[in-house]
Formats: sequence, C-alpha cells, structure tokens
Amino acid sequence: MKPIKLNDFEIGANKLTILAGPCATESEEISFTTAKKLKEICTRLNINFIFKTSFDKANRSSINSYRGLGIDKGLKILENIKNSLNLPIVTDIHEPNQADIAAKVCDIIQIPAFLCRQTDLVVAAAKTGKIVNIKKGQFLSPYQMKSIASKVLSCNNDKILITERGASFGYNNLIVDMRSVKIIQDDLGYPLVFDATHSVQLPGGHGESSSGEKKFVELLAKSAVAAGAKCLFFEVHPNPECALCDGDNMLSLDECERVFDICNKIFKLVN
Repeated sequence: MKPIKLNDFEIGANKLTILAGPCATESEEISFTTAKKLKEICTRLNINFIFKTSFDKANRSSINSYRGLGIDKGLKILENIKNSLNLPIVTDIHEPNQADIAAKVCDIIQIPAFLCRQTDLVVAAAKTGKIVNIKKGQFLSPYQMKSIASKVLSCNNDKILITERGASFGYNNLIVDMRSVKIIQDDLGYPLVFDATHSVQLPGGHGESSSGEKKFVELLAKSAVAAGAKCLFFEVHPNPECALCDGDNMLSLDECERVFDICNKIFKLVN
C-alpha cells in the first residue's frame, strides 16, 4: 500500500488519520466550532486531522430532507476554515461540473457511495489532480473497487483513498465485513478509510429519512483499526440531537476525544 502525501503528513503511513465534521454544512458557526475543537483534540492525541462537511448532500431519502447551504456559500465557509485554522479539507461532489469548483478549496474530493460507479463524476474528480476519496457503494464488494480506482488512474492520478461504509443487508440495514480492510489495503494497494458513522446507518429507518444505531460507532471504529485500517471517518456535531441530517449516526463533540484516543492506542499497538 502506497501512503498519500497531504501537506506535512502521509495518509496511510505510521500515524492515524481522521476525517471528521458535520454531515452537511448548517452554518459557519457550527462548522467552525466543530473544526476548531476537532483540531485541538487531534493535535493533543498526535492524530492527522482532515475537516469534512458537505456543501450539498444530494443523496437524500426525501425531497424535504436537508441538503446543505449550496456550493457557493458552503465552499466559502470551507475556505474560511481552511485558511483560519490551517486545515486540509474534504467534501463531496455530486455532479462533474462541481469538481473544478470544489478543487479550488478542497484537498480531497469525495465521491458519494451511491455515485461511485458514475464514470464522468469519478473522472472529473481525478482530473483535478486532487486526492480522490471513493466511498464504496453499499451494493459493491471491495474487489469491485479496483475497476473504479482504475478510472482515476486513467487520468494519471494515483492519489486514491477508498472508504468502506458497510454493505446492504436486507432492508434498512448495513453490515461491515472487516475483510475489506485487508483486501483494499493489501490486495488493491490503497489506504482504506473506515466510515464508522455511516456504517451504523439504517437507510430509510424513519420512513422519509435514515435512522441509525450510534451505540455501535465506537465498536466498529475500534474493530476497523484493529483489522489494520489506517484512516477513520466520523460525522461529528456539537449537538447531534439538533442536527439537520444524520443526527442518529453522529458523534457529539464531547464524545470524540475518548473515542479518538482509544482508536489511536489500538492503531499504535497494531502498527
């Protein structure tokens, strides 16, 4: 597995990397508060930190679901956080024409799970030259990610991350196969990001929105690191009960330090 250089650290090397932040951008205050606190925690714990939030979440259960602040306002907030806190940024795109716009601010462009096989979207992200984080679709095996990664490689971009976020298991349920960590990192050769919060999602669990079982987030995060995962992904909010989307899955800011700390200790033991 080849680590990926980002600023002054390497993703997939000898230090745990965490991608974390609110599901969708709700306000500059919430985004900035979350980013600042997460940076402080990760600095204390000597963990690489990349701030994540989405200017738009187009893959929603309902037409009434909250999506974010939109590309112009959302990216402006991300740019302010990047510059004022000196943080690398990851966000998702849903349409090919968003790639170049997002690349002006973001260090990593993320491909949503449901869109991971959309060739034009993946190629547009790859052509920016930025790191591309491909979230594995709930309908795909880890081995099938090889052909998707090849779309990025076809653009002379080998800066690829692959995110595991569970596989569909019947209706309204996801299950994680930890063999995916070894397959993606050893067989395919890419750093794996384990999405601990989306993996506990219950799609459509509330009828017109997803629900989730947050009580399993820590368990799955620890398991993934014990299996060899080099990176973790968490959606985090100052007050998940009041979050406008994915509140059932997200960690609160108050929970993060303890969860990050134990995952980091497991990472050091394994590595």
